[in-house]
Amino acid sequence: MTKVAIDSGICGMSTVVTAVSADGETVHVTAESPCPAVQGMMKALGEEFDVFDVCMIKPGAGPFYEYAAESFPGHAGCPVCAGIAKCIEAECNMALKKDAAIRFLES
Repeated sequence: MTKVAIDSGICGMSTVVTAVSADGETVHVTAESPCPAVQGMMKALGEEFDVFDVCMIKPGAGPFYEYAAESFPGHAGCPVCAGIAKCIEAECNMALKKDAAIRFLES
């Protein structure tokens, strides 16, 4: 089991994603979030995914980004789709578990 916490920033809506895979190819994903857009996405897409359909594709493609492009409010900087993909990659041994971050720097 792999679990990640995604802090989306100023909206204050943190998402916790859990991914579980027995075979490294099919992965069961849940996302707990107060965000109505994320809740709707997970309800629409379900919980079972093929790792290759989510992770071995070009950036911005795949089921999560495709859903977000059609159904999320206009907020291109939302990190939830990338966080879900990172969680799935790590669970299926396609990436090492290492934190990623976006930080604002004062000049």
